[in-house]
Amino acid sequence: MDQNAINLKAIANELGLDPGGVAQTVQLLDAGNTVPFITRYRRDATGGFDEQQIEAVRDRVHRARQLEERRESILRSLKGQRKLTDELQELIAKASSVAQLEDLYLPFKPKRQSLAEKAKAQGLAPLADEIFRAAESCADLDARAAEFIDAEQEVPDAATALVGAGHILAERFAESTTLRKRARRVVGDSGFLVSKQADGLSEKRKAAFKDFLDYREKLSRAPTHRVLAINRGEREKALKVSVECDAPAIEQAAIELLVPDEHAHREFLLGCARDAVRRLLIPSLQREARRSLTEKAEEHSLTVFARNLRRLLLQPPIRGKRVLALDPGYKNGCKLAALDEFGGVLAHDLIHLVGDDAKQADGRRRLAEMIREHNVELIAIGNGRACRPSEQLVADLLADELKDHDAHYVVVNEAGASVYSTSTIGREELPDLDASHRSAVSIARRLQDPLSELVKIDPASLGVGLYQHDSRSKPMRDTLNQVVESCVSFVGVDLNNASPTLLSHVAGLNPLTARRVYDHRVEHGPFKSRQSLLEVKGVGESAFVQSAGFLKVEDGENPLDSTWVHPESYDAAAKLLELVGVDAAELRTPAGGVKFQEALEQRNRDELAASVGVGRLSLDQLVDSLARPGRDLRDDRPPPVFRRDVVKLDDLEIGAELAGVVLNVVDFGAFVDIGLSESGLVHVSQLSSGYVRDPHTVVAVGDRVRVWVTSIDVQRRRVALTMIKPGTPRQEGPRKKERPPKEKEGGGDRRPRAKRARAEQGGKQNDRAKPRRGGRREERQPQGPRVFEQRAKKETRSLSKEMEEGKEAMRSFGDLLQFHRKKSSDDNGDK
Repeated sequence: MDQNAINLKAIANELGLDPGGVAQTVQLLDAGNTVPFITRYRRDATGGFDEQQIEAVRDRVHRARQLEERRESILRSLKGQRKLTDELQELIAKASSVAQLEDLYLPFKPKRQSLAEKAKAQGLAPLADEIFRAAESCADLDARAAEFIDAEQEVPDAATALVGAGHILAERFAESTTLRKRARRVVGDSGFLVSKQADGLSEKRKAAFKDFLDYREKLSRAPTHRVLAINRGEREKALKVSVECDAPAIEQAAIELLVPDEHAHREFLLGCARDAVRRLLIPSLQREARRSLTEKAEEHSLTVFARNLRRLLLQPPIRGKRVLALDPGYKNGCKLAALDEFGGVLAHDLIHLVGDDAKQADGRRRLAEMIREHNVELIAIGNGRACRPSEQLVADLLADELKDHDAHYVVVNEAGASVYSTSTIGREELPDLDASHRSAVSIARRLQDPLSELVKIDPASLGVGLYQHDSRSKPMRDTLNQVVESCVSFVGVDLNNASPTLLSHVAGLNPLTARRVYDHRVEHGPFKSRQSLLEVKGVGESAFVQSAGFLKVEDGENPLDSTWVHPESYDAAAKLLELVGVDAAELRTPAGGVKFQEALEQRNRDELAASVGVGRLSLDQLVDSLARPGRDLRDDRPPPVFRRDVVKLDDLEIGAELAGVVLNVVDFGAFVDIGLSESGLVHVSQLSSGYVRDPHTVVAVGDRVRVWVTSIDVQRRRVALTMIKPGTPRQEGPRKKERPPKEKEGGGDRRPRAKRARAEQGGKQNDRAKPRRGGRREERQPQGPRVFEQRAKKETRSLSKEMEEGKEAMRSFGDLLQFHRKKSSDDNGDK
């Protein structure tokens, strides 16, 4: 593909970025550089683009190249068919989207056997062309059609020939680029996403999808999470889903565009146009609309997932503390694992919370003994089944037997721990423990160092997505892997302590090279420098350049190996240190860092950059790397909430103020851990006193927040929360500005609000649906998009006298077939 076909200047304008920086970024990406490497070590080249900007350039260029590849593929196909005209080539060259390209290519696209293709095979294409051109040869339509009778081609009479010609014209109309463009706009403006209850649905399944058993919403306003929920219901055969649109408006557009008023065979063409719209065009656009909705919803879901995953992985580590993990359970007991400050397993045990009093008392005693014996400072309780009884037990211990012991507990999201416990990685790391105790170890380690532990688990199992289990596509895996790589590179990795899994996510390495690095360390001992990475088989110059800056060697031969300075910049760093009068060895101590920063305050940065021989942005990167060499960027984030007492649902009151931690952020709000077995929900309308369109602009996974209880449903164990302090006035102005425009007359759901709310909740609708334009209501197919085909075994409606005399338009091809057969029968009778 011609790379010059990509208009980088247009992409730069679209993204609001410097065109030169965009061109340099694309060049660096094409050369095989990773996004983390470009972000940190090629700032002068890009003009200081951050990671999100570089990713935006990468993704936008990828889409542009996909468009060009499809354009070239279509041109090759048309050339091969010898159907590429100058006019068509010009239209294809101007197409700015895949949809436009596909519309242009549709008439020439190889098709499976359709009614039109069958008619062409029967030799009826010339008849269709003559009718469309109103050729003199078919002034007498019946006589001309009779000339195409051919028993071998299964054309027994003129009526069959005309029906076949009609199918050809209907397909041609349905493939009209102009009509499809206008019809697509009608579907987008007037279309509704509709879901109904499937037949034979159990009460349990009804409850699961109660909001969508009688649901109708404009396509343009359907929220992402509802689209995904409806798709899930359709997949599970709980819902029947369709797209409704203004069919009469599309029919009228087809007539205006394709059927001339004075055409000699206007009535025939009107039938073709109606058939094209109802049988071919509308079903095609309905499928396209569903596909577009789903793609947008999945793309948005992936964005939410990636954002939440990043926050989860970048939670601050809890260093230097011994942790006891408690993996709760009823029948199979609670699994315990005590870990030292470095994540090593000190002891493990199994206790029971249920059973006779003696068994419970024994479990309580053994838990207290393990905490004392191993001097445990933090207790990590998994948030699975039996979490709250376990939490109550720990709180009672801390208030009674261990009241003088300086320990706290924290509830940890255990999502994915069971996946790790049965994985190859889990068995390899903890071969002497059974799967249940491996889960407990994972819970403790994800508190000590979340990033190092969570990278061992499939991101889809971590519970921070939006319907993430409904999408196992390659784009999802690629995006999540990029997020993990970004987080690992953002934090950096200790080359001499990292696991093979963690190493595999470093920019520039892969699972094979990471395993070889790990094996080399086991065989030859700790790495003494970054440069010794090149001794590892499979780590070539390219892999070294991409990864070395993110791999740190503490207490190595070169002090710079423990900083963010890349080996390629060591000479520049040495020159900078020399100019400010600081020795690299001094940077190992906090005092050395202070001395370096004080020396810099006396120097002009631009002059210093010129003296060192680097750009200003690269100098700033060097300074930042040298000033705080041991800095962990995660330490700037809030730590978990540590507790000694427990929150009970029965103790909650409306208006109670609580401290919580955000567990997940979705389109409709945020789920917050307030110490209950179930997280509370802060609806998007309760995140702020002002209007909030995107919850991610207010909160993120891991944030510590103050919330107030607004409602309690004891039976369903649900708590609604607000982050708006009581008494705070609402800011209504922005909300009104952000409201969507009111629907035009005749569109939308115009039922009273109370009735509409009941309907959306699965309630009974008392108001009747108003007829559409044209005075009739469309019937809906049991499943899938609505189609408009003649039903089998439908009673034939006789022709009226006016139709037989040509005074009234025929309603369908069925009428036309009756007319010609009746005429043929009358002619034979006369003979």
